Amino acid sequence: MPQALRAVSLDLDNTLWDTPPVLVRAEAALGAWLGANAPGIAAAFDATHFRALRARLARQHPGRAHDVTWLRTESLRHAATAAGYPADLAEEAFGVFWRERNAVELYADVDSALARLAARVPVFALTNGNACVDQVGIGHYFRGAIDAAAAGAAKPDRQIFLKLIAMSGVAPEEILHAGDDAIADVHGARAAGIRTAWMNRDGAPWPEELPRAEHEVADLAALAALVETLTQR
Repeated sequence: MPQALRAVSLDLDNTLWDTPPVLVRAEAALGAWLGANAPGIAAAFDATHFRALRARLARQHPGRAHDVTWLRTESLRHAATAAGYPADLAEEAFGVFWRERNAVELYADVDSALARLAARVPVFALTNGNACVDQVGIGHYFRGAIDAAAAGAAKPDRQIFLKLIAMSGVAPEEILHAGDDAIADVHGARAAGIRTAWMNRDGAPWPEELPRAEHEVADLAALAALVETLTQR
């Protein structure tokens, strides 16, 4: 007989909102701020240059490669120094990016579905990014949140899922993790003994080389319905 479901964890980016437009807006906001406050940086570093700098930093510091906040802040620090600005300008510049990065538009189904989920089981956020559920405005639905920086590893690494298990206080087989990434979310959770649901909003084919998720759902409303079924008493 399967274990009772006692907790749900959710990926954030591309599971609760569409992330690429958010990042485009955040990069634009950062670029505008740099143009007004540090034009030397804006002239020498555009979004493409910053991406290349972050990639280089990740190669040079593999122990920090999972920490997207560190990569962005450190790249801004390098750019500031190279352009003759104080290095501590990086923190203020990152704050501009981060505020816009958390100005997301939830998928239409998310708010009501989160309420349904939270009424059934404790809900946790598990993300490789640096979005903050409190900053987004949905923190009241979550019992806790873990990002790659806090965990010291990014999905699909087992370490971040072990942090989730410890935070939840329940056995791994009593947790259902849902996310859009077949490798990071499904493969990673399964390897840690956690039950899996693939959030397939776009109707994409499942990667043939991977064992399928236990469940596949089209949106968070479908996940909430699944959890309600799994927790019926």
